[in-house]
Amino acid sequence: MTAIAVTIAGSDSGGGAGIQADLKAFSANGVYGASVLTALTAQNTLGVSAIHDVPTEFVRAQMDAVYSDLGVKATKIGMLASSAIIETVAAGLKAHSTGPIVLDPVMVAASGDPLLAESAVASLISELVPLANVITPNLHEAARMLDAPIADSEAGMLSQAERLMSLGAQSVLLKGGHGTGEDSNDLFLTHGGDALWLREVRIATENTHGTGCTLSSAIAAGLAKQMTLEEAIAAAKLYVHGAIAAADQLEIGSGYGPVHHFYQMRSA
Repeated sequence: MTAIAVTIAGSDSGGGAGIQADLKAFSANGVYGASVLTALTAQNTLGVSAIHDVPTEFVRAQMDAVYSDLGVKATKIGMLASSAIIETVAAGLKAHSTGPIVLDPVMVAASGDPLLAESAVASLISELVPLANVITPNLHEAARMLDAPIADSEAGMLSQAERLMSLGAQSVLLKGGHGTGEDSNDLFLTHGGDALWLREVRIATENTHGTGCTLSSAIAAGLAKQMTLEEAIAAAKLYVHGAIAAADQLEIGSGYGPVHHFYQMRSA
């Protein structure tokens, strides 16, 4: 049976993040991708110039259409923009068979432009965090969810991951790519499990647009192929590391360029 994953997220007109990055990551990892658009962004490698939220009734119509027909094996959630969209997505997830859910709490673009209303953070935590099999915040997103300073050490990351678990998360992958130093280390934590560190050497490049979207989608792709969560995360980390390492092979825009989703095929 064909492995199918769904992304529920915003569109990046520049193609480096959002729905576009998600579908590329699904394809690169051997999974058929379907999509539910929650927002349209006017965006390029330099930043976001406009955002248009998709009406909530149309978000739900997309969810009903996709889940009622396709044999979905995993779901990735990205940019949701507002409390109304978050509540709509949560209701749709509860009404359908979604497979494991990967929640990437997208809040800010690589350019620094906000993608989630401040008033919607509480809704994200209360409505979606408990439904997700794993949440994948970066250091900035974790700090915003916890109303805390950005973690600047492994001890700080562990403390914040534990606090995120206390919000109702089933498991947390806290991404360290926005930290400083020579390494880019992520922390995976589950209830009753030992802390698992996924360690990689940091790659010197500014072309990292879409990294978070790509990682969470690669995890969903692994889950759609019936990997365990630990296997899917390890495979996704390896894939994204390669996509970042190959990013400078591409010449896309004049700002923060995208990672190379199809580096294994040597083609964009």
